[in-house]
Amino acid sequence: MSPSAVQDHGSSPSEKEKVISRTAPLTWDNYYNVINGKLETTQETRCSINPATEENNSPVPVSTKGDVDRAMEAAQAAFKIWSKVPYTERRKALLEFADAIEGEKEGFSELLVREQGKPIHWARFEMDFAVKWIRSTANLDLPEEVTEDGNRTIVIRYVPLGVAIGIVPWNYPILLACGKIAASVLTGNPILIKPSPFTPAGALKFVELAQRFFPPGVVQALSGNDNLGIWLAEHPIPAKISFTGSTATGKKVMGSAAKTLKRVTLELGGNDPAIICDDVDIEAVAAEIATFAFLNSGQICLAIKRIFVHEKIIDQFRDAMVKHTKSLKFGEGHEEGVFLGPVQNSMQYERVKGFFSEIESEGMKVAVGGTNPTGKGYFITPTIIDRPAETSRIVAEEPFGPIVPLLSFSTDQEAIDKANNSLYGLGGSVWSKDVDRANNIAKQIEAGTVWVNAHFAMEPHIPFGGHKNSGMGVEQGVSGLKSYCNSQTLYLAKTKI
Repeated sequence: MSPSAVQDHGSSPSEKEKVISRTAPLTWDNYYNVINGKLETTQETRCSINPATEENNSPVPVSTKGDVDRAMEAAQAAFKIWSKVPYTERRKALLEFADAIEGEKEGFSELLVREQGKPIHWARFEMDFAVKWIRSTANLDLPEEVTEDGNRTIVIRYVPLGVAIGIVPWNYPILLACGKIAASVLTGNPILIKPSPFTPAGALKFVELAQRFFPPGVVQALSGNDNLGIWLAEHPIPAKISFTGSTATGKKVMGSAAKTLKRVTLELGGNDPAIICDDVDIEAVAAEIATFAFLNSGQICLAIKRIFVHEKIIDQFRDAMVKHTKSLKFGEGHEEGVFLGPVQNSMQYERVKGFFSEIESEGMKVAVGGTNPTGKGYFITPTIIDRPAETSRIVAEEPFGPIVPLLSFSTDQEAIDKANNSLYGLGGSVWSKDVDRANNIAKQIEAGTVWVNAHFAMEPHIPFGGHKNSGMGVEQGVSGLKSYCNSQTLYLAKTKI
């Protein structure tokens, strides 16, 4: 099933808007667009699907081009005011917003279970990290750079860019919206969030909460169908698009943005390698690798997707990974002890199942998994393919689901070459007791982020971006803030002419 449309032609203009409470707890039954500080319904609505039950979630708006135009005009007007608000005041508003999110943590977590499908403890983790991300970003400084040069002072400063668009995917819909909102509003730029059609409600409710802390037009949200992204990317008002999603869609966003020379930050797909040297603690590291391969049902751009193990230990390592993988329970997000939820939507579910269909046709050896349950829900069994052909699709492409290839290497250089043999370059990791050896390998991996004896250990104050087809530009940290700014150099005189 795909997100379904529900027609509603009975809304009068007065019914389209809802007054925002500034103090009452959030409610979780109704979801609205947020335009210029107001909550609005639309004539047409649609529902996302609970991926564990395949039942409809609550209706959400389907925005029109007119809604886009009104939101952009509101953001443009807000920019004139918000860009002049002192940095310290913008920081204060963000920190108060973070406190409010923390107070609504349980409601958002339950919504993530229903809408995204992740287990409740991972939903709470997403909310905790979202709050941490906002607070960490809010506490970053963006100082002017001053050089004294004889009879002049040279000042480099970073000034607000303009209206930003944040296009958010379905795997971490709250966390990734947080990162874009925090960086944009801290640097003085209004932002409109476009959530994925598969997970719209969380971002709409999140932006509804933001209205208590930011002036009208500074933080807005629109839900819609496939036309919405096109309308936003091609609209003349925005100065910047921050997009997180697939490489194919990222290229389309970049093409649309080029028509009006919008700045773009693209965080795209990955096919992240993990290199396992022959001196590791096999049991301990195998458990770590399985965890980071199957976390969020493999639906993380930085999940481990290719596992390269030294040929001396690959059989023992495979057996240890199989043992740990068998302990990873999948199911609905409230089930006791569940680690993996379903794949988030039917389209991705069918794509992941396509990799399973090749197991028999290509004679692949399955170490664990390999068959999927029947019945309701988009559930996929965690699966490891033992040494498939390195030209096979499971190695060359990003499944974005809980199926990974286990591959071998004989020398460190071979491991490096195999890891770098990819169109992607988002992340990777190297595992060894010999830290010097691991560090040396890590420095030769063609990826934006590489860990040694860890994976997915993100810090919001550290820049994050991809190489190759994994993206353009960076988010997070001071570098991420600068991506929402114009750099301006002032040559200021000290003496009169």
